[in-house]
Amino acid sequence: MAEPPCKRPCTVDGVTDFVKGQRDFSPQMKDSQAICADFTSQNKLYTNGVVAKNNWRQIRGPLTGEMVRIPDVNSGYPKGVYPTKWQDGQVLPVAVESFDLGDGFPDQNEFVMKFGVIIPSTNTTVEYDFWRMVMQNHEACKGIGFHMSGILIDSPKLATDDDMLHFLQLFRKQIFTTADRLMTSEPQYIIMGMSLETFFGGWEGNKEFKRELGERTGLNIATGAEACKASLEKFGAKRITVITPYQEIGDRNVVKFFTEIGFEVVRIAGLKCGSATDIAHVPEAWCEKVLRENLLLPDIDAIVQCGTNLSFVNLADKLEREVGIPIIAINVACLWFAMREVGIDAKLQGCTRLFREH
Repeated sequence: MAEPPCKRPCTVDGVTDFVKGQRDFSPQMKDSQAICADFTSQNKLYTNGVVAKNNWRQIRGPLTGEMVRIPDVNSGYPKGVYPTKWQDGQVLPVAVESFDLGDGFPDQNEFVMKFGVIIPSTNTTVEYDFWRMVMQNHEACKGIGFHMSGILIDSPKLATDDDMLHFLQLFRKQIFTTADRLMTSEPQYIIMGMSLETFFGGWEGNKEFKRELGERTGLNIATGAEACKASLEKFGAKRITVITPYQEIGDRNVVKFFTEIGFEVVRIAGLKCGSATDIAHVPEAWCEKVLRENLLLPDIDAIVQCGTNLSFVNLADKLEREVGIPIIAINVACLWFAMREVGIDAKLQGCTRLFREH
């Protein structure tokens, strides 16, 4: 049975007198072991037992100005042998020699960039959208891949503001454990595939979230909130309308975020989906109706879509060609932001003006 609302300590709503440190990110699983990328050692012990150089690199992110550190996940891999002698009647070789490792070999599929992506366990859209954008631009995106890690969502109900705040509390208890699991795949950069928490508390809340996750993993983080900011700046947009799947408290956090960083939110339309699972089932036709009848206003510069489980890439790409203003689909923004920050400049088709023009 769900806890009655009065029993849920949901006083931190991100909007009312928000200050850093109000959110509790301490993991529910106290024995979860942090795995942090190594940017200090000249040589490091790789998971296969090989000690090899640690040839990490860094670049300045063109969108944030931050130093983006990219770990060496190749120099000690792989370890393997080949047979050199067989004996009659023996199934197994009697002698082997090691392959020459040289300077190491990259992941055979993700040899340009291995993105780690954190998503809610209820989210069925982010992975589909990311792979679809990459695979339909296969030549431009060779060597780019994703490894997903799902945050356990055991209370997906979002029917009220209180439900949504409770959902976020449970999310925070799982985020570090999920990141620890993700780090076993040795990603080089993390994309946060859940957007609400990145808008929570406005600009300072987004920075706090990035810092918490960055300190846990050692990696740079792309958040949906900051990706939307960078996308709008590329188009010089100031007056925006927004569509979300959220309840009112989620929408208020989105408005707070954009207002604090200098944008005017003219309207925001929250679909008020009943659960986290619900969001992926919203028909494209519903979203198009909301846009056409409520958000395509005179004198706005752009439309923004929040909520990573809301399927929106196709609709945004289609309608942009008709309405003449950019439509920022959050999953496009997240992938675009991450690729640009690590130095991948590929222009992609079928993924809105953002990827074609910037």
